[in-house]
Amino acid sequence: MKIALFQPDIPQNTGTIIRTAACLDVGVDLIEPLGFVLSDKHLKRAGMDYMDMANVARHSSWQVYLDEIERLKSRNENRLILLSTSASEPYYEFEFLPTDTIVMGSESAGVPEYVHESVDARVVIPMSGKARSLNVAIACSMVLGEALRQTRSNPANQQTSQDGK
Repeated sequence: MKIALFQPDIPQNTGTIIRTAACLDVGVDLIEPLGFVLSDKHLKRAGMDYMDMANVARHSSWQVYLDEIERLKSRNENRLILLSTSASEPYYEFEFLPTDTIVMGSESAGVPEYVHESVDARVVIPMSGKARSLNVAIACSMVLGEALRQTRSNPANQQTSQDGK
């Protein structure tokens, strides 16, 4: 299981997501350009001493990231699952796999259409009709929690992830 942050622009949210990922043993892919430098004090404050524990990879663009993902997909090792307010399938009804990557858009702009077109599935957190969106770090935690619940509580999935298949 991984989290991919597409062009994040708020360092505090990114730091919180990296800290969450470190605590839950989940990798994080940062897809550039970032809206801040990685030495940002707000990023470090939110991530605390967990930044060194985290498995974080940087990718210079969406295309570079996709090229790496396509190599994994050719071996059926990865799906990209976009969390989007424009999706129709609730995240808790989606069947996650241990090798999935949950893709999150930037806080200010989400993701462009070309990202929507290149993912394998899109899920949404259903909200009150008056709400626009949740904080990206909170949304990430909700969906990641459900994905881990599904994949780590299912013995068949645990065996799959241990075998690397």
